[in-house]
Amino acid sequence: MKNLMLLFLIIPCIAATSQNIDSISKALSRGDVESLSTYFDESVEIDDDFYDKNEAKAEVKKFFSKNPPKSFSLIHKGTSKGENSKYFIGNLNAGSSTYRVYVYMKLSGSQPLIQELRFDKE
Repeated sequence: MKNLMLLFLIIPCIAATSQNIDSISKALSRGDVESLSTYFDESVEIDDDFYDKNEAKAEVKKFFSKNPPKSFSLIHKGTSKGENSKYFIGNLNAGSSTYRVYVYMKLSGSQPLIQELRFDKE
């Protein structure tokens, strides 16, 4: 019975996370900083530097203005140890380059928030 109750608690979180990954992926493919930033935590690490939410938004906006996104394709997603964090990796075609994008999210309540965002040029 306990396992069944646990299952009822976990399934909505998994479904919400999948929806969030889809929304984040769409925002990345469109260069939609406003939508993407709704998933930022109060502090976000972007390419090895830490920013508060507003600074992170400005950094991503600057990146997208220099590298206008054309498409984003999800490659891999998973759950980190403890099941309280999620990550996914994808390829972003932007400007004349391709970037490997890493997104690390930690659950805050039932909402996954982006803790780390990396854009590595291929």
